[in-house]
Amino acid sequence: MTLAPDLIETLARARADLRMGVPVVLQNDREAALVLAAETLDAQRLADLRALGQQPVLAISARRAQTLKARAYDGDLARVIVPPDASLSWVLGVADPADDLKTPMKGPLMTARDGSADLHRLALDLVKSARLLPAALMLDLTAAEAFAEAHHLTRIPGVEAAALMSRSSPLDPVVSARLPLAVSEAGRLHIFRPEDGGEEHYAIEIGQPRRDAPVLARLHSACFTGDLMGSLKCDCGPQLRGALAQMGAEGAGVLLYLNQEGRGIGLANKMRAYSLQDQGFDTVEANHRLGFEDDERDFRIGADILKRMGFSSVRLLTNNPGKIAMMEHCGVTVAERVPLKVGENSHNRAYLATKAAKSGHLL
Repeated sequence: MTLAPDLIETLARARADLRMGVPVVLQNDREAALVLAAETLDAQRLADLRALGQQPVLAISARRAQTLKARAYDGDLARVIVPPDASLSWVLGVADPADDLKTPMKGPLMTARDGSADLHRLALDLVKSARLLPAALMLDLTAAEAFAEAHHLTRIPGVEAAALMSRSSPLDPVVSARLPLAVSEAGRLHIFRPEDGGEEHYAIEIGQPRRDAPVLARLHSACFTGDLMGSLKCDCGPQLRGALAQMGAEGAGVLLYLNQEGRGIGLANKMRAYSLQDQGFDTVEANHRLGFEDDERDFRIGADILKRMGFSSVRLLTNNPGKIAMMEHCGVTVAERVPLKVGENSHNRAYLATKAAKSGHLL
């Protein structure tokens, strides 16, 4: 018997450490590195890092590197060599595009091209999964195990962690209870909790939909600004209410409310993207400048919940062909795509046009 955390639990601990500005140690058979999230770095820890006597690198995504005109020799990421006199503001300026237009010249940035980038790739995956900017300050380590123990740092085996993080976390049902709704008094809310310590996801079941026939279903990603605050910058709130209303009218359906705010980048990064949009960039360009892809959501979660609830076929309320493809890939048949075109206004018209033109949404 052991009370020690397993790797899933250790990764959850590492995410919490990075969000608080605490370093973690990544290690594989050939190398090891000390990792700090650029977003939560402070001046004292930067000084402590320099006192170790080696030159750190700042791992950034290829999307961010493209904005900064830095060479991404590793394909999906770049290892920016941090100058000896680089300040905290220099590190944050490379990581965060907030002041790109004010101070566009951040280089020339020198990037590493020799050696493995496996640990750097894992570090970026970790900081992204912690809903932080995809930028990680890293320093090569020797005697990593002793270093981690001496400084009470979380240590992660790289190869095993990378394989684990590439998979969608299993979901466990927590509880379900009757929930009368305005659209239907025959409502029921189901809570599902991922095993990796991530945010819980919800399924709102309307009526008693048959398990042996295609169910009217919607995969709805959480949108605090649209769903709760009535934001006019997106169509999320009207889509949520429209989908529930249609399920109520038909007497049956299931709406999956997935906690993947801002297309999977988190509310803070979504607000950063909004700030960039105020500078003139469209929604896709803003995500890229931050270092993210167009869409970071994991729709495998939705397929998993549907199957856990006994559904194998859906009539999917969506304008996004990516959701259809992922459902089919995960073994959930999409018998019909049901369009959901609601909520267009003068504030989100350009946003919807960008989704159609660059993300393939059927609007």
